Amino acid sequence: MNIQTAEATTPLLTIAGARATIRLNRPAVHNRIEPADLLMLGQHFAAIEANPEIRVLVLTGTGKSFSSGYHLGDMADRPNAEVTARADAPSFEGVADQLERLRVPTICRLNGGVYGGSTDLALCCDFRIGVDTAEMFMPAARLGLHYYPSGMVRYVSRLGLNAAKKLFLTAEKIQAPEMLAIGYLTEMVPAAELDARVETLAERLAAMAPLAVQGVKKSLNEIARQEFDVAGALARAKASQASEDLQEGLRAFREKRAPVFKGR
Repeated sequence: MNIQTAEATTPLLTIAGARATIRLNRPAVHNRIEPADLLMLGQHFAAIEANPEIRVLVLTGTGKSFSSGYHLGDMADRPNAEVTARADAPSFEGVADQLERLRVPTICRLNGGVYGGSTDLALCCDFRIGVDTAEMFMPAARLGLHYYPSGMVRYVSRLGLNAAKKLFLTAEKIQAPEMLAIGYLTEMVPAAELDARVETLAERLAAMAPLAVQGVKKSLNEIARQEFDVAGALARAKASQASEDLQEGLRAFREKRAPVFKGR
């Protein structure tokens, strides 16, 4: 995860067994998100969604920062870019929503600071494990920007109204302990322990029953957005009850061994 490349590139996707890793790769500008990066992220997410062998995604950055957010110069040139999808580039909001809706559980490996729109990109992930030197801030008010709708919903539903107001309305920078206290970080660890903790969580998530994990993730996200599809949740529950995964889980429990799920 500490590999540095000689030159900046669009986000890099690697797949190893059941785990996919996407790495933002513009370390000289703290992994600033460019329009080309949005396009590539969307393609990577689509590839992960289409691959039934993948059971967990880790999103991280190269270098000392996770990401400094969206390219402000491009936003000035294309004032609709943050919210409205265009023929020549996807919107930041659309790509963030695509990440949130991925069927597989996702971990954001916060190797450093996270700023602007990338704070929402991390919130789209199911887990955020960050170093104890991490920091974050949302500069929307300082820039004169009204944030896009789904990002504000994520802030409020995940962090609570008071924390969302503080971060959005004051543009105040906060440090890792406060990020943990408000629930932005799922876990805070020393830098030397980051990779081991991410690896442990990724392995655990990949070992769970895929139909159950993916179905429950979908239902929980619907509840958070106040869009709960009760009929859909019941259908997913019935599918899990009739699955090979459940039979394998019960056999493994009786035999006192680790289950081996096939996702069927």
